[in-house]
Amino acid sequence: MNIDRRTLLIGGGVGVGLIVGYALWPKGAHSDLATGRGEQAFNDYIKISREGRITIAVPQVETGQGIWTALPQIVADELGAAWETVGVEPAPMTSAYVNGLDQEQDWPKDIRITAASTSVRAFEQPMREAAAIARAMLIGAAADRWSVSPSECDTADGFVMNGNRTFSFGELAEEAADRTPPSRPVFKTSTKGRLIGQPLQRLDGPGKAEGSVRFAGDVRLPGMLFAAVRIAPPGGKLTDFSREAIKGAPGVRHVAAHDDWVAVVADTWWWAERAIKAADPVFSGARTAPEMRPLFENALANDPAKEWFSRGDYDGAVRGSRPLAATYYVAPSQHLGLEPVTATARLSGDALEVWAGTQAPGFGKGAESDLLYPMSIGEPAGRAMEPDAVPIAAALARELKRPVQVILSQSVSHNHDRVSPGALARMTALPGAGGITAAWAMRVATGDGMGAALARLAGEKAPSKLGKQALDGSVPPYGIPNVRIESVAAPLPFTAGYMRGSPQREFTFFTESFIDELARAAGMEPLIFRMSMLGSDPRLARCLQGAARLAGWDGGGAGSTMGMAGCTAFGSHIALVANATIGGDQRVQVHRLAAAVDCGRVMNTGLVVQQIEAGLMWALAQATVASPEWVAGMPRARPIGGIALPRLGDTPQIMVEVIPSSEAPGGISGLGTTVLAPAVANAIFAGSGKRMRSLPFDPMATA
Repeated sequence: MNIDRRTLLIGGGVGVGLIVGYALWPKGAHSDLATGRGEQAFNDYIKISREGRITIAVPQVETGQGIWTALPQIVADELGAAWETVGVEPAPMTSAYVNGLDQEQDWPKDIRITAASTSVRAFEQPMREAAAIARAMLIGAAADRWSVSPSECDTADGFVMNGNRTFSFGELAEEAADRTPPSRPVFKTSTKGRLIGQPLQRLDGPGKAEGSVRFAGDVRLPGMLFAAVRIAPPGGKLTDFSREAIKGAPGVRHVAAHDDWVAVVADTWWWAERAIKAADPVFSGARTAPEMRPLFENALANDPAKEWFSRGDYDGAVRGSRPLAATYYVAPSQHLGLEPVTATARLSGDALEVWAGTQAPGFGKGAESDLLYPMSIGEPAGRAMEPDAVPIAAALARELKRPVQVILSQSVSHNHDRVSPGALARMTALPGAGGITAAWAMRVATGDGMGAALARLAGEKAPSKLGKQALDGSVPPYGIPNVRIESVAAPLPFTAGYMRGSPQREFTFFTESFIDELARAAGMEPLIFRMSMLGSDPRLARCLQGAARLAGWDGGGAGSTMGMAGCTAFGSHIALVANATIGGDQRVQVHRLAAAVDCGRVMNTGLVVQQIEAGLMWALAQATVASPEWVAGMPRARPIGGIALPRLGDTPQIMVEVIPSSEAPGGISGLGTTVLAPAVANAIFAGSGKRMRSLPFDPMATA
């Protein structure tokens, strides 16, 4: 199937999941959107056809988080549309769709990126405004026809209404689109037909279920060849491979050898993979220590620290006393996704077209093509931040003058995973009167995964200093008067990258595990201990109370199987109570999870529950799957069946309560990942007295 144009996903009704092509770019349009016959563009986000079909352009990449439903739902609600008439298409690659939280996140200016649970936070307001503008234009057209004031009209279910009189959006589209947009749109105030907050069906769900949604590996072009690749380890080079072994291999069309990669191109990927495996490429590479923790320990003990955050006078508060102390560690971890890293390139004249899954389309190396078609992503943990197959596919397409699809095998994808940086933290705290913590300090050695990823995309070296994103979430949410956070940039011998939920996941493990230790030392019940310090964060306090109520919290005392944790991150709040034990096989077993979430205004309650559940299960895998072995700065590949990922039978009972809120919307995608590990660790301590201070968990190594 030739899919050399972007695709449109229609949701609802008979056309669920249908894939159709974009129209050609119109000349002189007042919108960046392409329009087809009978279709009108109202702004950069909304098109309406004469049949009443509403197409919403979404700037963010669908990674499974449901953003192709959440953002259209915002528009449909404000517009007064009927959900069954709404479809979605990827927004074009123009400057109109940059992520508005770039400065807050300390990202490069004007970047288009799907990361850090920012999508709804960044685009709720502009997309709601776009819908309000379109609604005003539709109402204005109808009011003129009826010779009434626009204030006497409203919209609902895809119609403009005035008493018993109605016009459909399709009937008004052409006339309304020619009107002058209002400079200050007025938001909808009526309650009739509102869609916000409802668990509406996902627009991408049916298409994914029946296979019409295209991922990067689904691209097929006329005359396309397939390439299997081996890549040098960090700092290494190709030193040898057997050309003789490739000779006579079926279907082989080309062999390309470069310093940092070698590829075999064939008529099928399987033939290419068999041939390159027989060629047995050899690369140089630096030796890597088999264990990563000593590298962090050495950095924390010997390298100068930089003060990241300070409140009050920590030194004065602890002078002459002996604070409680504990050291926590989170090992560098892999994404462990099932979707292979894939890219397809085609040279059309002098223009290079590229199809790839990428969370930062158009930025840095991802922008080296003349036409980039971002595909849906099937790996939600963040590996698609860096489309590593793109430069290889581009080089081969230019060399062969034919379309080439590069697919990294599972082992190559795992070898060259951009793992999370890991972190080691030395925690100290001084109890105050009544057990309330008077002073808190953390000295942490870590790396900057997001900063390194963005630097590589821009063709730059990884930063030597820790950026804002590397320490986001390190400050505890509690009202502790004296706090000091210090950081050390650990010298990482591997390639670190962006991972969903990090570094908030690591810092929440440190904070909430140590809070539990402090509560036990003070002889206080863990929930009461937390509540006593949350006067400045009532939303998190409500989440803790909600999770405790949902779980039937028993106090978490000795012999209990319950542990709790809370987190404020991505503009949202979550608390979790976990029931967990150590099984007879000495593995951690999680039996039940009860979460309460406050994420501000909720776009779609179904999406919130789905993402919390998915985040918890992903974090469970990260907490229980053993760390990989390291070879030449790369994690050694393991077969999927040998990784011991949680299976269906390992899934605990999960309950999620969404707390109603009128606050600004917060992020969800990474939120569930943050609280799983500390809640489980605290539950294990309550039941067994074993304090697990390292991730992934190893019950055999705890005291």
